Amino acid sequence: MNFRKQSLGMTYFFGSFIVHANDFCRKVLNERHVNMIAFSACIGVGLFLQSGKVIFLAGPGLAVIAYILSGSIIWSVISSLGEMTALFPIQGGLFVFPARFLDEGVGYAVGWMTWFSWVVIVASEILAVSQLWNFRFTTEYLENAGYSSPGREPSLGWRVGQDTNPAVWVFIWLIFIFLINCLPVLWYGRLEYIFGCMKMVFLCGLILFNVIINSLQRVKHPPNGGSWTYDKPYGFASHNITVRVDDKGNDLVVVGGNAGVFLAMWTAMTTIIFSMIGFETVSITAPECAPLRSTEAIKMGTRKTLSRVVILYTLCTLVVGFNVPYTDPNLRDLTINSIGQGQNSIYILAAVRNNIHGWPNFFNGVFIFSATTSGINSLYLSSRILHALASNRDAWPETRFFQGLRGRLERTTWGVPYNSIFASWLFGLLAFLSTKQEPTVQLGRLATNSVVSMLIVYALICASYLRFYDCIDKASTGRIEKVNHAEQDLQAFNRRNRHYPFKSRGQWLKASYGLVGCCLLAFFNGWRSFVSPFSAADFVASYISVSLNHIICSKTINLIRALDSNFLRTSCGISCEA
Repeated sequence: MNFRKQSLGMTYFFGSFIVHANDFCRKVLNERHVNMIAFSACIGVGLFLQSGKVIFLAGPGLAVIAYILSGSIIWSVISSLGEMTALFPIQGGLFVFPARFLDEGVGYAVGWMTWFSWVVIVASEILAVSQLWNFRFTTEYLENAGYSSPGREPSLGWRVGQDTNPAVWVFIWLIFIFLINCLPVLWYGRLEYIFGCMKMVFLCGLILFNVIINSLQRVKHPPNGGSWTYDKPYGFASHNITVRVDDKGNDLVVVGGNAGVFLAMWTAMTTIIFSMIGFETVSITAPECAPLRSTEAIKMGTRKTLSRVVILYTLCTLVVGFNVPYTDPNLRDLTINSIGQGQNSIYILAAVRNNIHGWPNFFNGVFIFSATTSGINSLYLSSRILHALASNRDAWPETRFFQGLRGRLERTTWGVPYNSIFASWLFGLLAFLSTKQEPTVQLGRLATNSVVSMLIVYALICASYLRFYDCIDKASTGRIEKVNHAEQDLQAFNRRNRHYPFKSRGQWLKASYGLVGCCLLAFFNGWRSFVSPFSAADFVASYISVSLNHIICSKTINLIRALDSNFLRTSCGISCEA
């Protein structure tokens, strides 16, 4: 049976959203390219520079639990998106699915919020590169950590980074990232495959490195050897969370007890989400995947990426937590979604505290490489989302200027949307904020806004899946009038059919879990802004996306319609009598 013979169903479900222009991206990427593009998108500065912050907030044990919980939420979201994409491999599926199964206004809001999130991530990755070049430990820290340099005062740092204006690195990396994205799609996919393999090998080596130095115990720690960071005066979990500090860095507001432990873990989970953004890459690359209709590319891409990233993230955090106490002064960071430097990376600190020379410099170099490739990937994804939005006339205001702009962004040359790449790249100029300290804080707040936007997007994807699940169930039993009622076509929508392209067990419950988890994280991520003294800037950064999404969607959707028979008829084609 040719299982892909569901064209009538796809045309009905997505007829008004399928683009019939000549400006398509070329279908040249193989499954291995898609897998590694998705994997590489998730492995950036979030893991290497922010996992130490997660351990500082929650403690080594709770940090691992926080990664597992956050990973399970994202896993639930992306498996929902993967099933919809495998059955309906259409351009812009990330926002088309909410547009079709919830409301057009919701879909377009999802598209624009996703694009905004990715262009901010481009700037964040380039900012991280400029920060990583400024690699230098203080002599006081090295002496306290037991890091020695034979015959001289201990020192560790890169002089070239300290003597160079950060704007130079931002300019060089912006040009490099733009040029890589201008390559033909197949060449780009091959490069990403190489980058992804290098990152995977490095992560495995990083895990092994931390296991070895913990077992060797080059620096003796009482009383329990390998698990000393879990014992007093440290512990499995942090004892409190600092909410406010004064101008000198002294604690002003500290929450202790069980409430402090819970709030610390909650804050750690919202920090982790930033590092896990990127799983939706499998759906974004679907229109450029060549074997999509003849292989299990989406199925394998979704499962491989999820398992690789969640397992590797968790293992990295677990093993490094045995080598660095969460009270290390270089881990202390109370800024929301700030981008640290190499001397703040817990993986470099593990080498320094064990008096290992050479490896800290190597690690910092790999972190720069990782941030670079992640920035390249972020620009690729943002440009494809913008191109998909440009391919849909209804996503733009009906004015001559915006429609003219849309037409230009829709164009491709040799399958590459150069105009969309350039438009998205322009927002990378935000990385020049790294030249000053205060603008860097503002970019961190933009990153927070990006995280909240993606949490809203993920919640809406789960809501779309719940509607999708209901619709295909009725389509498989012939209760949608406009879908061909031939047995072969009905079986295409049957999740129990062994030829169904992709599904996971208990997916309806997973989607519900993902919906609740994302909503809770989005609505309570900015709890610290309410602590006296009230922080208006942090409040706006944490909640403006929620407000904007509500404003955009409220003009076109009334959630009560979800139970209305007329809405069911227009959304799923289900007759009232069915």
